[in-house]
Amino acid sequence: MDFIWILVAFLCGFLVKQLGMPPLVGYLAAGFGLHAAGVKPADSLDTLAEMGITLMLFTIGLKINFKALIKPEVWASSAMHTGLWVGVIVAILAVSGWLGISHYFDVPLHTQALIGFSLSFSSTVCVVKMLEEASELKVRHGKLALGILIIQDIVAVVFLVVSTGKLPSVWAFALLCLWLLKPVLNLMLSRAGHGEILSLLGFFLALGGAELFYLVDMKGDLGALVIGMLLASHHKAAELYKSLMSFKDLFLIGFFLSIGFTALPTLDMALTGAILMLLLVVKFLLFFFLLLMFRVSGRSAFLSALALTNFSEFGLIVASLSVENGWMSQDWLVIIALVMSISFILSSFMYRKAHHYYAIYHRLINRFERKGAHQSFDRPEGAEVLVLGMGRVGKGAYAALQPEFGDKVWGIESDPERVQKLKDQGFSIVLGDSDDMEFWQRVCTQNIRLVMLALPSQQEILSTLEMLKLANYQGKVATVARYEDEREQLLSLGVDVVFNYYAEVGSGFAAESRHLLVVD
Repeated sequence: MDFIWILVAFLCGFLVKQLGMPPLVGYLAAGFGLHAAGVKPADSLDTLAEMGITLMLFTIGLKINFKALIKPEVWASSAMHTGLWVGVIVAILAVSGWLGISHYFDVPLHTQALIGFSLSFSSTVCVVKMLEEASELKVRHGKLALGILIIQDIVAVVFLVVSTGKLPSVWAFALLCLWLLKPVLNLMLSRAGHGEILSLLGFFLALGGAELFYLVDMKGDLGALVIGMLLASHHKAAELYKSLMSFKDLFLIGFFLSIGFTALPTLDMALTGAILMLLLVVKFLLFFFLLLMFRVSGRSAFLSALALTNFSEFGLIVASLSVENGWMSQDWLVIIALVMSISFILSSFMYRKAHHYYAIYHRLINRFERKGAHQSFDRPEGAEVLVLGMGRVGKGAYAALQPEFGDKVWGIESDPERVQKLKDQGFSIVLGDSDDMEFWQRVCTQNIRLVMLALPSQQEILSTLEMLKLANYQGKVATVARYEDEREQLLSLGVDVVFNYYAEVGSGFAAESRHLLVVD
């Protein structure tokens, strides 16, 4: 039976990919389709789903700065959003039940509150997947969204403890000593090399952290997150993250499939779910205005709120626990599974066009900013060449051009920590998002002769090209590509030079070594 769900997941994912949609849409459809066809989920499916979520939280931890979690715009906006959202849902369900819109809304007050609470969370899996595809985990709005998700996970742990009445073991206090293990963990990571041992170490730490928390009656996924955070400052954290990405994405397919096996909705449930889907607008507005209240810029508030506008897999846990305790009917478990799945699909579609929406409506969005909150930009004075994305490829391009063009070459990077580090090393670099049209308007593209896009994802490159077009940039553009089909797509969009660094690294290697064949 394993082969059947693998086959159906591949076919559905492949089909939606050809239609320009995120593959997770296909995986969700595959799960519901297999369920409708009477296929029973294999035990291995749940195992894969659990491992995928554990690895995902571990990799999130590798990119999290603990200081970011204690900022008011993160913990306070998350807490206030949950409270306000539950209040709104209770009011809407009460009025809808009184009006007789749906018999599912005619439920007691405690059930209304549980429904609101279960729908207050945003999906960690969905949001991280979207931010990864856009290479936005370490930019301002990505960090905000991740911080809020982690606060929500902590609230989830508290709820599970309170609702089950099962307190963590007294040995849970010993977990505070994990910080003392940081030197040992750092040494292991330094000595693991760069091959399969590095990936195996990642599995060991992620699953080991989860098991450690399970032993003291705490949520295991939180353990994986904590261990990842302990390693976040290590110089090999990024390499470990990359070594686990493919495994994590593969295992998460099991998670998306398992959602479809939760339950199948009736027509009445589907109509009730459709009404609840309209409330996603309320969820977005609450996040947006709360973030603005804490002096977050309009752009960051808009992008963070849009990323968080979905329902979470944790809603299923709340609903399942509520059904077991008699607080909620089985039908609501099905409805919550349905709206969660549809919200994943809508969120994936909407966020792919997030920067486009902001470029069109930025004046309206920024009108709600608090005074002094608007993001300012440093100008790359005298720049004629801009290198966007100062990772290994971008730094290499900068180093190659700088001796000849001097101060006319500037780097642009969206990660504030990397910007400061490179400034300390003497690089001419400014902080800026390549897919922010306002950034291009501020840097004054009329003097820029060449823009070099050394960005990590094709989606980010395509978004940047759109922003350059909207900003009326008239100079030359060069980009990198990993695969030939990506190279052809970029050339068809008018890019002047596309360097396929997988295919052309050999010629560069030969050019650097040719002088060794010269006979003296």
